[in-house]
Amino acid sequence: MKEIFRIAVDGPSGAGKSTIAKAVAAKLGIDYIDTGAMYRAVGYKLKQTGTAPEQNEKLKAVLDSTDIDFVKGDIILDGEVVNDKIRTSEMSQLASACSGIAEVREKLVEIQRRMGMRKSVIMDGRDIGTNVLKDAEYKFYLTASAEERAERRHKELLQKGENISFEEVLRDIKQRDHNDMTRKLNPLTKADDAVEIDSTGLTIDEVTQLILDKVKQQG
Repeated sequence: MKEIFRIAVDGPSGAGKSTIAKAVAAKLGIDYIDTGAMYRAVGYKLKQTGTAPEQNEKLKAVLDSTDIDFVKGDIILDGEVVNDKIRTSEMSQLASACSGIAEVREKLVEIQRRMGMRKSVIMDGRDIGTNVLKDAEYKFYLTASAEERAERRHKELLQKGENISFEEVLRDIKQRDHNDMTRKLNPLTKADDAVEIDSTGLTIDEVTQLILDKVKQQG
C-alpha cells in the first residue's frame, strides 16, 4: 500500500458514507475527513452570524474568518467543538444550500485538498472523486434506496430527540437528492473510475469489508 494515499467516498444523503468512512479510517489507521460536516459547520456559522447566502460581502468576511479542523473525531469550528450542534434537520438543509454557493465550496475544497496532500485520508461527500480529489488512489460511490436511507436517518433523529415523521425525512432525502444531482456547480455523480456499492440490505461491517478488500486488491 502506498505511503500516502487518498480514498474518496461519494454518494447521496443517508447512504452511510460517514459511518463507513469512519470505520475504514479506523481499520487503516488514517484520518477521516467529514466534508458534509464542514458544510454543516459553515451553515451553522451563517445562522449564528445572521448571514444570508446572498449577502456576498458579509459572506466573504465570514468565510475569511472561518477555521475548520478535525481532531480525534471531533469537528472544530473556530476553536469550538460543534458535533451535535450541526447534526439537525435544519443544519442538513443549510448544508445543502451552502454546498451550492461557489465561495463556500472554493474555501472548503481548498482546505480539503491541503489535507489530502499532507497525509493519508478517507474523505466522503458529493464530489470528492469527481472534483476535490480527482487523483485519489481509491474511489467509491456508496448508495442505497431512498426508503432505506430515510429509515436510517429517521432512526438517528429520533434517538437525538427530534420529533419528526418518517414521511418528512423521506421527503427531505428526495429533495436533497434532487438538489445535489441537479445543481450547476459540481453535481453529485459517480466518477468513471469509482467502484459502486449499493448498501441496501447490507450491514456496516459488510460494506466496510467490501471497501477494505477493494483497497487491498488495488494495492
